[in-house]
Amino acid sequence: MNILVIDVGGTNIKVLATGHATRRQLPSSPTLTAAQMVKAVKALTDDWQYDRITIGYPGPVKDGRIVAEPTHLGGGWVRCDFERAFGCPVKLLNDAAMQALGSYRGGSMLFLGLGTGLGTALIVDGVIAPLELAHLPYRKGTYEDYVGLRGLERSGKKKWRRHVFDVVERLRVALQADDLVLGGGNVKFLDHLPDGARLGNNTNAFKGGYRLWAESPPPTS
Repeated sequence: MNILVIDVGGTNIKVLATGHATRRQLPSSPTLTAAQMVKAVKALTDDWQYDRITIGYPGPVKDGRIVAEPTHLGGGWVRCDFERAFGCPVKLLNDAAMQALGSYRGGSMLFLGLGTGLGTALIVDGVIAPLELAHLPYRKGTYEDYVGLRGLERSGKKKWRRHVFDVVERLRVALQADDLVLGGGNVKFLDHLPDGARLGNNTNAFKGGYRLWAESPPPTS
């Protein structure tokens, strides 16, 4: 079984397949549609062999189906038949949940992804619970407004870091996870981690995409 993992983000689309050590990527954009993504990924991977696909999607996914259009991309994602478009079986998972699955070591784990937005996922005793906490109210906006890319660009690194530490502590206390993982592309801008947190790695998204096709993958709630 050869698996292609597609990690769809607001800034880049990253791909990696079984048997390859180096990922490939192409730029994303606020106007990128599902059809455009499929076409671009096919062209990017036309020399790779794969018969299964995992897509990490930056939005809510329930029972393996996209239930809402993305905030930071174009349209057409909810209605897209990815299996027909790619010509092989496809599994869909929230992108934060996919990276969380690749980071999971057991027990209860909260994953927070600092990227274009704020990705959140919780795994408890092997059960994946994708969360949609980014748009909950916080100060004069939402969590994402302060710890996502907009907040970083608006506030600067020093103030952004303070907001990150505050949001992390609020969510840690609320969800009572034993393990806390911080990932996403902007985690590199932290000069140190909150107490009790460990650093994620974007490559764990690919590991999670592979794990989803394991014989007994953790279920999603």
